[in-house]
Amino acid sequence: MRMQRDRHSLMGFANRWSIDSRARQALLMAAALLPVILLWGCSGIVSGSNSPQNTQPQTFLISGTISPIAGGSGATVTLSGATSATTTADASGIFTFTALANGTYTITPSHTGYTFSPTSLSVTINGANVTTGANFTASAQTQTFSISGTISPTAGGSGATVTLSGAASNTTTANGSGAYTFTGLTNGTYTLTPSHTGYTFSPASQNATVNGANVTGINFTATAQTAPTFSISGTISPTAGGSGATVVLSGLVTASTTTDSSGNYTFSALANGNYAVTPSHTGYTFSPTSQSAPVNGANVTGINFTATAQTAPTYSITGTITPTAGGSGATVLLSGLTAATTTTNSAGTYTFTGLANGSYTITPSNAGYNFTPPSQSVTVSSANVTGINFTAAVQQAHTVALSWDASTSTVSGYNVYRSTASGTGYAKINSSLVPALAYTDTTVVSGTTYFYVTTAVDSSGNESVNSNEVSAPIP
Repeated sequence: MRMQRDRHSLMGFANRWSIDSRARQALLMAAALLPVILLWGCSGIVSGSNSPQNTQPQTFLISGTISPIAGGSGATVTLSGATSATTTADASGIFTFTALANGTYTITPSHTGYTFSPTSLSVTINGANVTTGANFTASAQTQTFSISGTISPTAGGSGATVTLSGAASNTTTANGSGAYTFTGLTNGTYTLTPSHTGYTFSPASQNATVNGANVTGINFTATAQTAPTFSISGTISPTAGGSGATVVLSGLVTASTTTDSSGNYTFSALANGNYAVTPSHTGYTFSPTSQSAPVNGANVTGINFTATAQTAPTYSITGTITPTAGGSGATVLLSGLTAATTTTNSAGTYTFTGLANGSYTITPSNAGYNFTPPSQSVTVSSANVTGINFTAAVQQAHTVALSWDASTSTVSGYNVYRSTASGTGYAKINSSLVPALAYTDTTVVSGTTYFYVTTAVDSSGNESVNSNEVSAPIP
């Protein structure tokens, strides 16, 4: 490639100046003032350039108080937002953050053993110090204590239930050694009562007063009951709903058990008294929902229940693909909460049934056709959904005809490269070197834009760099 550079010559012009009479007078006056100017210069006047001074941005402060002093003094205060910082409140609970620019900040106090109201505050600086409104109230956290003891011997203590009542209510189970503990208790008076099927306890209950310290040694002695005990049993059918169901016993004793694979259950070691039996199983209802089972000197059998599977309502999605030439026999794909596939009838109509509430996507397909829209999102919300329709259009075959200028070097042929992204991802589409200066791409897909480049290859297999890129949008 040759480049021609233009030469340009510059011609100078001589200007002749003439000084008229007024100019000569000005020169004479300047000459007369020259000594004065020189004297002025000698008096120490120094000329020079002045650079502008840098003005520091104005800053402000935020201050506040944490009260009362017991919680405020020594509290840590954290600043976040336009600037981050941490400070400590003084002995009066006062804190200050300085050198702050305009902006919005969040102030958060903390102090071991205290909570704060509010927990944090948002403060905005806008051209002035903020000295009001950034205050907090500290409240001492309430200290808690525990009550503990042991139930012996371990035969009656292990697994025993201990009930706490009074200033607070709770229930716990003694461990394998018969030891139990209630934690998180505030000062106050409590009553502890143990229970264990087949045992009595001495004492039957005990009072414990918490007053600024943990309470230990609230112990009990368990004695095996000599009175006979009995059982309550029954069956839940059919086994689909009965097997693995949970059965709860309430009344004189509270207990829970799980039915076996045949739906059978038993509660044993029960003293005389009134009881109620209630089954439950996810996905099932029971008839009756609960039954009374009084024990009076004998085992109670036949406390049976019938389980019925709960049926959730289902809905459908329907639509039509037109015209029938592209709609009839089309495949329609359902995806989302449930996946399914169906085929339209001769009129192009399709239906998906048995669908639960949720979100779905419908996508049609038929060889040789495009669809508008390509897919549709559908939400089923306790009602059938209709009118999810599509329009089918015959796919048109498209080709791209490419041509290029011959290389100025001697070459054996050309390669053609294609990508769906401009400037990257090119892949060769010719199986052998193209000897001509043209190529037709017959593998394009509608709705896609392609980008092409070519290279020249010599007899030694050396390949040139890519040519300029051209694009071809396919309708």
